[in-house]
Amino acid sequence: MAVDDHNAPGTSAQREYERRKANDEARTRAKWGKLGGLAVALSDEKQSTKAWSSGAAGEAAVGARLDGLASESIRVMHDRRIPRSKANIDHIVVTPGGVWVIDTKRYVGRAPEKRVEGGIIRPRVELLIHRGSNKTKLVDGVLKQVAHLREAVGEVPVFGVLCFVDADWGFFPVEFAVNGVQVVWPKKLAGMVSKSVEPVIDVAVVAEQIARRFPRA
Repeated sequence: MAVDDHNAPGTSAQREYERRKANDEARTRAKWGKLGGLAVALSDEKQSTKAWSSGAAGEAAVGARLDGLASESIRVMHDRRIPRSKANIDHIVVTPGGVWVIDTKRYVGRAPEKRVEGGIIRPRVELLIHRGSNKTKLVDGVLKQVAHLREAVGEVPVFGVLCFVDADWGFFPVEFAVNGVQVVWPKKLAGMVSKSVEPVIDVAVVAEQIARRFPRA
């Protein structure tokens, strides 16, 4: 029997946002007693809480674009839980040419960039930089997700992608890769996933295998 692989993008992030918001409001009410309702109304949301809502919106935007590609030859899954972990995978797309593991980040301002250090005396190191900050840990996170998928699907090609929503990529955007992970924007992501490739896998079989291994979050 086929596994139900449908899940709305951003579901778990939105759920976490609502949980944190409720906890924040409960603490405020407990602190202010009879004035708790007023204190909640006048208080700004904590940035760490608001980030979950922003992340959910970013996942929903990318998920909607990917859903537009879904067909018999392209299977799209959202918000899949990694077994024995609290982590989840934002999007998984199964195409005839392989499996795409996509992590969505909603960053504003200038688009991220690649920086290469070393290479002559020191070992060559590739970094992901956003607004002057080292964000290479995001690449490492995708690589861990890719490893989980490769363990599940064996010899099937698996590709890792970081998709940045709302970043300013300029008039002539150029995608790049950091340590093998593609860094792109939503429109480019859709083009990469849907491009014509020589079929190498049975999409239905692999999608079923993934859906069983990575349940809905």
